Amino acid sequence: MILGLGRGFRPALFAAFGVDPRTKRQRFLESLDLMKRAWVGEAIEVGEPGTRQPVRIAPLPVQQPHPELWVAAFGPLALKQAGELGLPYLSSPLETIGRLTRNHELHREALPQGTPRPIVPVMRTVFISEDRATCERVGSALTAQALRMARAGTRLVQEKELADIGNWAVVGGRDEVRAGLDRYRERIGMTHVIARCGVPDAAPWEIEESIRALAGLYR
Repeated sequence: MILGLGRGFRPALFAAFGVDPRTKRQRFLESLDLMKRAWVGEAIEVGEPGTRQPVRIAPLPVQQPHPELWVAAFGPLALKQAGELGLPYLSSPLETIGRLTRNHELHREALPQGTPRPIVPVMRTVFISEDRATCERVGSALTAQALRMARAGTRLVQEKELADIGNWAVVGGRDEVRAGLDRYRERIGMTHVIARCGVPDAAPWEIEESIRALAGLYR
């Protein structure tokens, strides 16, 4: 199992729980420490101050001392924190390959000395079809979807960065997609691809065929 972790970034969610967003990185460290202690069987205290009781979780994870951890990170401080913890980081599927290159440089600079070659997971929207018209239809729908997200106020990407779909998605025939994914391996050392396959304006059977093609791409 690989467990993805994140601090959250939507102001409305912090407001709903009465949490100051400026405390999210410290809260993340405290929560991560608590989880790691619980995963190895240590008793941890839960409850309100003054009434806390020690509890242990069971059963313990099969993976010891804990499952593999990847951390979502989008800003420089979050990237630095993930690096200092020696953990791989997960990016947004909308970040361009140029931004990913810079982000991974920041992450690698923060890794403790002597850290083995880092795991580099990359989340990309991937769609495979040998029909050019189908790829153009899906590409147009993806661009429109991404622009809506950018206009909704997300700070993860700007509209001008979405002009070239090849910078943030991999759409095309098998050979094109293979070359597109190889580009990430060459530029940033990608070791794992997390394929976002639920693309808009594609029929279920087209998505299924794309997934099958992706599964056999490197066989």
